[in-house]
Amino acid sequence: MIKHLGLKAYGKINLALDVLRKREDGYHEVRMIMQTVGIYDRIDLDVTQEPGIQVETNLFYLPNNENNLVHKAAKLLMDEFHVTKGISIRLRKFIPVAAGMAGGSSDAAAVLFGVNKMFGLGLSMEDLMKRGVKIGADVPYCIMRGTALSEGIGEKLTPLPPVPQCQVLIVKPGINVSTKFVYESLDAAHLKAEDHPDIDGMIAAIQKKDLYGMAARFGNVLETVTVKTYPVISEIKEKMIEAGAVNSCMSGSGPTVFGLFTNPKAAQNAYEKFRFDEWKGLAKQVYITNFYNNQEVLHGK
Repeated sequence: MIKHLGLKAYGKINLALDVLRKREDGYHEVRMIMQTVGIYDRIDLDVTQEPGIQVETNLFYLPNNENNLVHKAAKLLMDEFHVTKGISIRLRKFIPVAAGMAGGSSDAAAVLFGVNKMFGLGLSMEDLMKRGVKIGADVPYCIMRGTALSEGIGEKLTPLPPVPQCQVLIVKPGINVSTKFVYESLDAAHLKAEDHPDIDGMIAAIQKKDLYGMAARFGNVLETVTVKTYPVISEIKEKMIEAGAVNSCMSGSGPTVFGLFTNPKAAQNAYEKFRFDEWKGLAKQVYITNFYNNQEVLHGK
């Protein structure tokens, strides 16, 4: 048994996000290109002699009980395998919250990985992914990581070749967006053809390692809802292009916007404008990072 484990839970962006239809069970059928980025939360797991699950976070507004996805992830495996010892989960959030970057799902994925390893449960990556979808649609992807085509409700995953490296500027405005609100407001049956991103064309560009071809096909059908409600998202995208981004797009249900830069100086200048200078009124959190293409499930590395 491993008594302590330090983990990194990496965030993601959607290079493309399409919604095909609303299913009878209320879920939406999606088709997305997912990409891990180098921003991560830190999670420390410790085995305790006292049974139960204890959660501590660095953000006062996050739940520290069964309403936190890390608690649900630990409980899922500990109940199934009748683990009698307890576990302490210390979560330090750096991925923006309620931002379309799957921070909560990634935290849950890391805890599934960690509990499996600490207690020697012997589950494979595929086993963990099957269990992860019970917690959230993005959790299986957050276990796998890297570049992937995501289909179904997000649980059907096809690995893709790593995308070419570049600078990724990530900007979150000072608003939070409800994923439930966005999907409930989406009229998938009446979307225009141009609202749907060219997923197949993006896959072909990724396979050719064509960064510009990939970026030219950025698209997120959820922008039809979120941008109308929060015009600041469109402003941030425009500023990124003005600053030299190859292209820019909203991630997930928003409100986070990312832009790809092949010129490191241009990326740094844009970062400073959003963080300190004339555009800082548009941004609450700003990061420069890159793509994280390690598809191994070695969160502790």
